[in-house]
Amino acid sequence: MFLRRLTALRIKRTLSTKPYFSMNKLSKFVCFILIGASVLLAGCPKKPKRPDPGQTLGMGPGDNINLQTSDVPTDGQSGLENKPEGPDRYKEENLERGVLPTVYFDFDRSGIKASERVKLEQAAKWCTENKGRQLLLEGHCDWRGTAEYNLGLGDRRSNAVKEYLAKLGVEVVRLEVLSKGDLDAKENASGAEMTNDRRVEIVLIKQ
Repeated sequence: MFLRRLTALRIKRTLSTKPYFSMNKLSKFVCFILIGASVLLAGCPKKPKRPDPGQTLGMGPGDNINLQTSDVPTDGQSGLENKPEGPDRYKEENLERGVLPTVYFDFDRSGIKASERVKLEQAAKWCTENKGRQLLLEGHCDWRGTAEYNLGLGDRRSNAVKEYLAKLGVEVVRLEVLSKGDLDAKENASGAEMTNDRRVEIVLIKQ
């Protein structure tokens, strides 16, 4: 009789505690899921918000730039040197020809002839007396030969004049070279005309 009661009591206790253990496990499982989701959401970077263009003008937080037309200096008041740059630099209106002598070359040659060296001495003297002026050494060829070859030949002639002037004391930074090849040459020209086409013009760049 005693054993039956003891067995019944154990069964009753087991039945009464089973739901407790089931609920306890369920609660732990739910907490684990919530914690894991929080970690995942915290680790995912947020998509950056595109800034308002009107708020990106300043150099830093709180810096605002309100640029008015009257704030922009004009008519030489900008502090920048007022001289042409880029492709416009070598436009004809920005060049001054005829001040310094032209150097002539033999056919298919880029060496400075003895008869032309006195011209470069004159140009070097002028540069000494006119500090700060920039020179354009413009190389030319006669019409014979391909356009590509003549561009290269004109470049070699311009650089030969540049090197000679540098040896005479002219600052290299004042010398600019440009090859025009046979661009200005007369096609089917006479011997005298071709002699004039094989040249380097020493041109002043206006400031």
